[in-house]
Amino acid sequence: MSRTPPTPREVLTGVLRGRAWTITFGALSSSVHQACEAFVPFAIGLAVQNAVDGGQWQDALLAIVGLVALFVVLSVTGGIAFRLLSATTAREAHRLRVEAVSRILADPPVGGPRTAGELTAITTSDAMAAARVAQAGSNIVSGAVGLVATALVLFGVDPLLGVCVVVAVPPLVLGVNAVGPRLEARLRDRREAGGVAAALAADFVRALGPLRAFGGGAEALRRYRRASGRCLETDLVSATADAAIITVGLAGTALITVGIAAAAGMMALSGHIEVGQFVTVLAMAAFVGDPVNRISAGAQRLAAAHASATQIAPLLVTIPEPPAESGCELAGSLRLHGISAGPLRSFTVDIAPGSVVGVVADDSVTAALLGLLSDGRYAYVGEVPLSTVPQHVRRRHVLIAPQEVHLLGRTLAETIDSGRDADQAKVARALTASSAAELPEDLLDGAANLSGGQRQRVALARALVAAPPVLVLRDPLFALDAVTEDHVAERFMALRRKEGSATLVLTTSPQLLSRCDQVVHVAEDGTARTADHARLMDVPEYASVVSR
Repeated sequence: MSRTPPTPREVLTGVLRGRAWTITFGALSSSVHQACEAFVPFAIGLAVQNAVDGGQWQDALLAIVGLVALFVVLSVTGGIAFRLLSATTAREAHRLRVEAVSRILADPPVGGPRTAGELTAITTSDAMAAARVAQAGSNIVSGAVGLVATALVLFGVDPLLGVCVVVAVPPLVLGVNAVGPRLEARLRDRREAGGVAAALAADFVRALGPLRAFGGGAEALRRYRRASGRCLETDLVSATADAAIITVGLAGTALITVGIAAAAGMMALSGHIEVGQFVTVLAMAAFVGDPVNRISAGAQRLAAAHASATQIAPLLVTIPEPPAESGCELAGSLRLHGISAGPLRSFTVDIAPGSVVGVVADDSVTAALLGLLSDGRYAYVGEVPLSTVPQHVRRRHVLIAPQEVHLLGRTLAETIDSGRDADQAKVARALTASSAAELPEDLLDGAANLSGGQRQRVALARALVAAPPVLVLRDPLFALDAVTEDHVAERFMALRRKEGSATLVLTTSPQLLSRCDQVVHVAEDGTARTADHARLMDVPEYASVVSR
């Protein structure tokens, strides 16, 4: 499978091609808006000249009607352009976010060693900035149309004035574009620094309790101040490059405006142009800054879009749809045989369909077992080596429930929805088995209104609703009191047995172990002993580990 990410240019062209007709119509509307604005001074000049020449009132009325028509057209087209381009930007940003998140959640995931804060920044602010390439293109195109219309109007007044615009504006536009790459580099640095600061802040907020407990607040503040200071530096450098573009645009526009106004004034004094034409030129001199500013804004947005596309492109790797699971049905049993790896020595465990097996071991052995189950080494489901099973199939048949509880959803039903088809009866059984049915239906973000034990029961219900043929749990109920833990253990193990599914529980809880069909105790030397909980209690090393 090819995992080559698209280039930043391909990301931006994908935005433009995806909604080409909408963007084209929006840019066309914006261009008409600019052209109408350019012709407003021309219409005003005609009306003034008609009055100076003592023209008929019908001519004056016609000029006024024409001026009103120009304003109507420019208002309507401006509104249409804003609506189309804003909607396109929002929809394309949504598409980029969804595609990036789908790759992050893919199996195997995409994203590399990025923190959660960095991924959040990329899928929000960078996705929006990259989608603004449509607005950037429209700004540049409509600004160019406005400059052409300005040159045409001034050519109509006097060819020399039109030549002044044609000669003076291109160097100005080139100067603005020359600053663009520098701005893009500064924006890229700013986004990277901002992502690091956001990630660090998210980590510290998540670990606020432990930080306060061991007095690490001062050190955390020092580290965040350093990261935020780096972010400030890149912000200032980026603002400097941004200001350079604005300065070039404003200074160049001011010079062109003053030059055109001065030339028109001399022509009017010499009688080379009439009063109405002089009014037209003055109004055009004031207007010429608008298309230049549009081009400048377009260059800024284009640089920002390219910088953001550089950030989001690695998350847009093409991942083909997984093949159908037909022919990949696995038995509801698990076998780990003869494992001698890491701290394990000839470790063997067989979990038949409908049975529950506990494992008592230290943290290093537990971590090694979870690693072996994750990559499929030494593990068999039925007679099929787990390492030979496609990963997307493996994930559906062997569920390793994380010990750290993360609950997603604003209701209990949303939180336990695993994305696998589950009828209401199955959901009700899972809630009953985990003693979570009596919990409140409405939850805060992250189920913050639940206690630690309640959160564990909801997480267990979520795993039971998924109903995998093989379920692996690690200390799933350690936050509960002994009586409640024993009650929940009895219920959820009975449900798993009734479903004919295999369950592996890694724990030192006597309440859970006493409910298991068998228990495997891994001693300090890596050797394993298998028996039921009652018999293993005669082993001093085992008893010292599980006794409370």
